[in-house]
Amino acid sequence: MALAFGMSARTFNDKVLNRPYADLRRWHLGFSVGIYSSDLMLSHNGYITPEGQEWRMDQPNYQPGFCVNGLFNLRLNSYFNIRFTPGMYFGSRDISMVELNTGATERQNIKTTYVVLPVEVKYAAMRWRNARPYLIGGIMPAFDVGKKRSDFLQLKNTDIFLTVGFGFDFYLPYFKLAPEVKFCFGLGDVLQHDRPDLADNPDKFKFTQSLTKATSKMLVVTFYFE
Repeated sequence: MALAFGMSARTFNDKVLNRPYADLRRWHLGFSVGIYSSDLMLSHNGYITPEGQEWRMDQPNYQPGFCVNGLFNLRLNSYFNIRFTPGMYFGSRDISMVELNTGATERQNIKTTYVVLPVEVKYAAMRWRNARPYLIGGIMPAFDVGKKRSDFLQLKNTDIFLTVGFGFDFYLPYFKLAPEVKFCFGLGDVLQHDRPDLADNPDKFKFTQSLTKATSKMLVVTFYFE
């Protein structure tokens, strides 16, 4: 009778806990899809053109982009994992430019196609039934492979982000679903200050001359399937 009760309890637990041994694997693969929003932080230097113009630039709105990533997860112990999630980010930014004296305006849409190579440490709390919260942090090199144009402002092809975020692992019968929110902070100046492409149109260079630097930020919402 005791044996029958033990087998019944074990069966009951197996039904309650989906994929009870999923976190014991040394490594596993997966993928993610998501959306993100990017911001460009522009630092002005007060430059005044020979004509007496002073320009201010800003990103007035946020356009959602699309991202897709692969996943390689390496288990270190019961709480810590290392994740490598290479992928691509497709998006754009609208930049508004205003001349302070006359109110004249210009606009530019900057499209980006990033190849990203994030390496992050994942810390997961204790599992509670079929859910497990976690925190992540790491670095994300990014390479813009989109074609550059001779426009008012131009961004560099490379950037590196510091990433922090949180998420939840939900254990479903056939796979693990992990919605995640991540904040990415660009560490370098992404503004292209050297603009030989504007040699034939030097008037456009005044916008670059008005800026000291530009740094990127991202808010990323993704859904991992593991």
